[in-house]
Amino acid sequence: MKTIGYIIQKEFKQIFRNKGMLPIIFILPLLQLVILSNAATFEIKNIKFSYVDNDYSSSSRALIEKFDASTYFNTISSFASEKLASSAMLKGKVDVVLEIPQHFEKDLQKDKKTHLGITINAIDGAAAGVENVYINQIIQQFNKNVQIDLMQPQDAENKPQSITSIPSFWYNKTLNYKTYMVPGILVLLVTMITLFLSGMNIVREKEVGTLEQINVTPIKKYQFIIGKLFPFWVIGIAILTIGLIIAKLIFNVPMLGSIALLYLYTSIYILVILGMGFFISNFTDTQQQAMFIAWFFVVIFILMSGLFTPIESMPKWAQYLTEFNPIKYFVEVMRMVMLKGSTFTDILPQLQKTLLYASVMNGLAVWSYKKTS
Repeated sequence: MKTIGYIIQKEFKQIFRNKGMLPIIFILPLLQLVILSNAATFEIKNIKFSYVDNDYSSSSRALIEKFDASTYFNTISSFASEKLASSAMLKGKVDVVLEIPQHFEKDLQKDKKTHLGITINAIDGAAAGVENVYINQIIQQFNKNVQIDLMQPQDAENKPQSITSIPSFWYNKTLNYKTYMVPGILVLLVTMITLFLSGMNIVREKEVGTLEQINVTPIKKYQFIIGKLFPFWVIGIAILTIGLIIAKLIFNVPMLGSIALLYLYTSIYILVILGMGFFISNFTDTQQQAMFIAWFFVVIFILMSGLFTPIESMPKWAQYLTEFNPIKYFVEVMRMVMLKGSTFTDILPQLQKTLLYASVMNGLAVWSYKKTS
């Protein structure tokens, strides 16, 4: 144990001696948490809205005013023809074009039905889908108001009973996207910092030649590995702690579950990432190589973790691949414990898979490390 203690002491001195590395470890991740949590959102706002009004009636003006009153739409201008509107969309000046046909109000009064033309810029398919939902909500509300206005006195007795639904939002009552994003972004910061630092630290020993000196000492393989990786395990826990404090104080993210349970899972999860970083370092000779390889895997893990894209929306083959993604389980556990108040039994499946992952990755890392003495 003394040998491991000396190695750990040496690693901490080496980390804190590098004044340029300290801000990267502790300050930049926290700035990223604050900035990304405010910037990353699924909400679509300031949609550039325009219209072509071929009717110029009170009903068409009422419909346009509905869009003007919406907080999601920003009315840019009106166009005299559909051709001019299409040209503006081609240049990227507008996102949505509403075309109101001639005799719009007359058809509503006479036939009680009409048609509207909606053109949506769908280069970003996800954003276009959300915009379509917003548009349909506004039109449905307008349609409901029009039906009431056009209803004849004799129709009032035969009016069908309407059904009103009252939604109950669980786990995120205010529908605040930050409540959903902050735990996931905190996962990414813990992952990236511990992976990059653990991988590049050992490769750095190769570059300066100290690794060969350590290899010929009586230090056992397990002593070297534990002593090398333990400081970064502590750093990962420290980043989680500071991140949780920021999540509560700045973003007011609820923490309904046990914080101790969160630390228990994180402790095991960091072992997965440290094993991965150590494994990468065994097959690279420079810090640049280690960073590129680590970044390659991190990007794949992030995009397939369910943080930005629901896993249920992925193809079947991609859903099967996510079973081997450790970030997926950490994101799930963070949200389950913090937002739902999940217990140890609830996260047991994720915990078991992460523990197995940690055993495999660290086993491969130890096996691939060659020490000559």
